[in-house]
Amino acid sequence: MEVGQEYFLVKAKENGVHVIGLTRGADTRFHHTEKLDKGEIMIAQFTEHTSAIKVRGRAVIWTKFGRVDTYSEDD
Repeated sequence: MEVGQEYFLVKAKENGVHVIGLTRGADTRFHHTEKLDKGEIMIAQFTEHTSAIKVRGRAVIWTKFGRVDTYSEDD
């Protein structure tokens, strides 16, 4: 897979969901943060600078592999 070809979608299920981009390279660091409110959607992709994404808060994430909830119904 080439960098930047795959997209993923994050939908906030509550106010204040953070989507945090982490850098590539020898040292992994935070390089970008977005804050989403309930119902907001962010469509993003991995790039030559972004190797990982951290999602903090209640959200639903869609990728080519399927849907992932950051919480369970038992939470």
